[in-house]
Order: sequence, then structure tokens, then C-alpha cells
Amino acid sequence: MSLSRRQLFALSGGIVSGVGLTACGLVLTAPGGSTGALLPSRVPLPSPFVTELPRLTSLRPDGAGKARVTVRRKGIEILPGYTTEIAGYDGTFPGPTIEATKGEPLNLTVRNEIDVPIVNHLHGGVVPPQGDGYPTDFVRPDQEREYRYPLDQRAATLWYHDHAMDLTGPNVYAGLAGAFVLRDPAEEDLGLPRGERELTLVITDRSFGEDAELVYPVSEGVIDHRYHGGLLGDVMLVNGAPWPHFDVDAARYRLRILNACNARRLELALDGGFGQGTEIVQVGTDQGLLTRPHRRSTLTLAPAERADVVVDFTEHAVGSQISLVNRLDERAMGQVMRFDVARRAGDDSHVPERLSTIERLDPASVVTTRDFHLSLGTRLGQGGSHSSHGSAGGGSGDGGGLAMWSINGRPYEPGVDIARPRLGTLERWRFTTDVHHPVHAHLVHFQVEQDGAPAWKDTVDVGPASRIELLVPIVGYRGRYVLHCHNLEHEDRMMMADFSVV
Repeated sequence: MSLSRRQLFALSGGIVSGVGLTACGLVLTAPGGSTGALLPSRVPLPSPFVTELPRLTSLRPDGAGKARVTVRRKGIEILPGYTTEIAGYDGTFPGPTIEATKGEPLNLTVRNEIDVPIVNHLHGGVVPPQGDGYPTDFVRPDQEREYRYPLDQRAATLWYHDHAMDLTGPNVYAGLAGAFVLRDPAEEDLGLPRGERELTLVITDRSFGEDAELVYPVSEGVIDHRYHGGLLGDVMLVNGAPWPHFDVDAARYRLRILNACNARRLELALDGGFGQGTEIVQVGTDQGLLTRPHRRSTLTLAPAERADVVVDFTEHAVGSQISLVNRLDERAMGQVMRFDVARRAGDDSHVPERLSTIERLDPASVVTTRDFHLSLGTRLGQGGSHSSHGSAGGGSGDGGGLAMWSINGRPYEPGVDIARPRLGTLERWRFTTDVHHPVHAHLVHFQVEQDGAPAWKDTVDVGPASRIELLVPIVGYRGRYVLHCHNLEHEDRMMMADFSVV
């Protein structure tokens, strides 16, 4: 039985609370450079730095290369003193951090014990199409699916999350996301911090209702006009804790940072107070190590982007407090978390001047240049037809009077290719936009220039009314994949397109 978008969102009401709001003008650009609108919480919020940063649960494959997670609801404490129901992998928020090794395939079984269809996607993974997480490849309630991940790619900080048609925003908001650390034993010789001094930080923003329930602004299956451009929460969570603190040694730490927000952009910096900043040494991007470290005072991450950085606390006295802040907001959302230097300790780690080798692609080898324009399009039913959304149902009858986000002027139509690149070739992809759109493509990776050197990414932040050019090697597998904006409210409102590798 297929379910319409209205039915799907009605089911999702058991995960995140829907709110009935009077439609008003569409908000596209919020203060701080994010696209979207702020949803205020209706419960008293904790002061910053009261809760302790949780270390994420690790999940490693067994000797046969298999692992298993179950999506289920669970009441957990996010705000101190309150219970919040989430829908999470193994009932955790965020999900367990899956740790795997380059070149060792992983078979991940995902079981669905909630009453909404889900789809699992390994973000940044080079995966055959049948296991990639195509939006209508549903794992329906009380069913499970095995996803096969070859992991024949560079070591990197990846992540996994729900990718269900029309439901990615509310499902991820409810808790369906987790980090995925792909390791390479060869990197252990670099001398970077590891063990207890390697932290994965999953940053999200959420809003809470009067009973501390997660609130997602949908009514009768249609997102409220004010959040059509993106949903911004008013509580900053790191590893599921609001504005946490964390005790550190006076030593170097490796931080794997993931912006898992639905729509919020972050400009991160370290502030020791009295105008004293701490340098951030970036060693990696979405798709693994850079060729050399880059020292910077701030680090900008759009939704779905990751950064691998080293922070040196050795020059700070015991008792020092260094805040991780978000320069794109001056209010509560300008605070992220705090590091408290608790003790002196030995440290034999270092950051080498050479981290990895990345072959620079030759633009002369490009066989095709493709142009993609991301913008707010026409309302459904206006300016052309729009087919139903495969197994998810939908179509113009569920449009709710809202204009759809589009790529090249068309909202998403499953099964209709926007491009058919040929395996083994090099292409140039050019993106233009109206407002901020973090662009992500499944399967393929982008080579970009970062600080004068080539780097690999799978998500790029394309600014308002701007253009970016990327070199895209078409490698991996033949089959159908998707290209989309990773502002999840844009994605759910049809800013996505199929492409098939032939």
C-alpha cells in the first residue's frame, strides 16, 4: 500500500510534535547567514555549560563484517529534568558512531520499529545503487534491510541518516542520524591525537514544546510557510546535550566535527575570553585528510559538512575555559560548548606538515560541463505538470499552496534523470543559486581548491546568487543516484534530482 505525503506526516506526529501555525510570508534568509526561520521553544531552557558532553556510543562490525541497528522510539533526557521521546538508531540520540576500516566491507542491517517508512543513507559513501539510500527504497514498519558498504575509499568522517522521500527533515530531526568514522591504519603513523583525545562532535539544533517534546512545524501534512525555507532550532546540542562542557587535558585533541543541523550554518571559533582566541588546525574535510594542515581562526560548516581539526590546549593553564562559539549568531545560539582545562598531562602527538597525497585533476580532461541552478520554483500545479512521488504518493494535491524548491526549474520527479554521466570520465559541474544551498551528490565526490591545494568533499556550500565550479570524477558504480540540497526542508520540498551513471 502506498502512502500519501499527508498520511506519512500524520504518522510522523508520533515522533515529533506537529504545531498548527498561521501561514505568513516565507522567510528565506535569517540573521547569521542561515536560510530559514527560528522556531522558539516553549519550555524553560538550561543555562549554557551545565550539562556534560556525552561520549558517543561506538558500534563496530563483528568478525564477519556485519553490524545491526534498530530504529525505535525511546524517552531520553536531553533537557535536564525532562524526558523527550526520540526516534533513534538503537534508541540513541545521535545514533551510535559506526567505526569501520577502509577496504573492509560492512554489511549493516537496519530494522524499522517505528510506524513511519525510513531509508538509510551513508552520506559520503561510495555505494552500489541498491544500498545507497534512494528516497523511495523504503524500509517499512516492522521490516529490515541489509545495506552493503564496500568502503573502498579514502578514510574520512562520514555520517549516516534517514533519507526517506518527503520525510528526511522530520525523521532526522527526531533523531535518525549518526556519525560514521572510516579509518585507515596507515594514518596511525602520522602522530595525530587519538584514543581518549579523539572526539566526534555531532552538532544539531532543536526546539522543544511545553513538555520538552521535539517540535516540528507541520500541520495536516504540510510544513508551515515560515519554515519552508529551513527550520532553525533555539537549543544548540552537541552529541545530544544542550550547550555542554567537557574536561580536557592540557594537550592536543583531534575533533571530528559534523554539522547535522537541518538548516543552520555554523561559523565555529574557539574563544578563551578577554579577546583571546585559540587557533584551529584543520587536517581534514568531508572526504578525508588534506595534503597539509591549514591554520585558521574560524571554520564555516553548512549542514552536512564535516571538518577534522586539531586543537592544542597545552598553552592554557589548568582552570582555563575555552568556548566553542558560533560567530553567525550573537545570542544563545552563538554558544556551542565549552572545554575546561582540568589537568596537566603528557602528550606525544603532533601535526605533521604533510598529511596525505591528493592528485590534482586536470581540467583539460573534462568531457562534459553541466549547469545546475538551485532556486525556489513555481507552486505545484503551476508552470507545468508534476508527477506523483513514487511509493511516497504526494503530487500536486498535497502541495499546500507552497512553491517547490527546484533544480533547473523543476521539482523532484523520481525516475527522471537530470544527467547521465559516463563511468570513468571527468566532468565539470557548475552550480548557481538564489539563497544558501549546501549541495550534496550521492556516490560522487568533488575536488575543490582549499587554501591553494586540492581537497575532496561531498557537500559544498553555495552562497546566495553565486556560482561555484567543481571537478567531478565519475567513479564507483553504474546506476541511479540523487543530487540535492542538504537544507532538509529544501530537500523535502523537492530540491532534488536523479542522475544515472551509465
